[in-house]
Amino acid sequence: MNDFWNNVSRYPRFFISSLVGLILVIVAPFRNLLKIKKFRVLVPIVFILSIFLLTKILTTMTGL
Repeated sequence: MNDFWNNVSRYPRFFISSLVGLILVIVAPFRNLLKIKKFRVLVPIVFILSIFLLTKILTTMTGL
């Protein structure tokens, strides 16, 4: 029974480490793009534009 609770207590650590690994894998291509000079300006503009469009779409959908 002690092994059971020991295994259960490991799941939050596994979840957090898996989530951090997923975020690092998703962010890695964007970090590589920032190493190229002409993309240093383009990547933040695209990011800000996508956030703006997402908020505009969501506010239009919800009617706020």
